[in-house]
Amino acid sequence: MSDSVHNVIKTPVVTEKSMDLMGDRKYTFLVAPHANKIEIRNAIEKIFDVKVQQVNLMNERKKFRRYGKYSGYKAAKRKAIITLTTDSKEIPVLKQQDQGDQSKSADSAKKDDKK
Repeated sequence: MSDSVHNVIKTPVVTEKSMDLMGDRKYTFLVAPHANKIEIRNAIEKIFDVKVQQVNLMNERKKFRRYGKYSGYKAAKRKAIITLTTDSKEIPVLKQQDQGDQSKSADSAKKDDKK
């Protein structure tokens, strides 16, 4: 079952809008196209050991793209916005990415000071 749980959740979506939603305890993930709300809820609760209050899904259509004489479609995506309960802990994976970005900016500031 653990393999199927990790196949449901693909990756977190890290955009400005999704980062703003984190303040409201809402996290955005790309999920498998066949996954339903119950499977997504169970996967998030098992992987991150949190309590999920609500799951909202959205489907992005495939997009037509052309590169020179070649044309085709970009794959369709399915996103899930997960709302956690108030007594649940935060998802640590996304916080580690934030801290990594801050340390990179601190390193670049040190390099600017040396110049």
